[in-house]
Amino acid sequence: MTPATVDGRSAPQQGERPAGLRERKKARTRAAIQQHALRLFRDQGYDATTMEQIAEAAEVSTSTVFRYFPTKEELVVSDEQEAFFIHAWRAQPAHLPLVTALRLAIGSTLEGLSAVELGAQRDRDVLMITVPELWAASLGNVTQASATITELVAERTGRPADDVAVRAVSGTIFGIILDAMLRWAHDPAQDIAAELDRVLAVLDTDQFNRLLADGPGEGRG
Repeated sequence: MTPATVDGRSAPQQGERPAGLRERKKARTRAAIQQHALRLFRDQGYDATTMEQIAEAAEVSTSTVFRYFPTKEELVVSDEQEAFFIHAWRAQPAHLPLVTALRLAIGSTLEGLSAVELGAQRDRDVLMITVPELWAASLGNVTQASATITELVAERTGRPADDVAVRAVSGTIFGIILDAMLRWAHDPAQDIAAELDRVLAVLDTDQFNRLLADGPGEGRG
């Protein structure tokens, strides 16, 4: 995994020095461009918005927009929150049950977003399910998110990623998260953090957490 930055913040990496002034400035510029783009897409439509309009709104040159986002689709599908979630997941105490740790990691990640960032996240979700070319472009993100959850579940439980129990649990978790995000796109008034926690709480039971609590399993394939 590589470090990621959002709105001037650096995703914490073990043993890594804080980002320098230049890196923080680049991160702020990138975040500002994306936020202005998402606002314009929401207000006047994806197809009707040009890269020149985005550059004007962000008060940068068009070449600067292309330097950070080589394609128009990237302005929507590019999401750098994953690094913050991974850090929050790994920061949870090892003794916590799997789903409890997950709920705390998701909660701390979402709580760290400003109202502007959270609104931009929802705008991305709406665009990706309503604009066909963006839904196709986002499939790489969906695949990567699924793989990340599987890797984190395997890492925390000491089982291989292809363990059948790891695949079953991570698939369930991913399905819940994807469903919540799709529902949020249709219902902007929804408290996404509270909704995710409410649904994941259904899994946060001794029986479910014990599925992966006994170390490496033998069922694979």
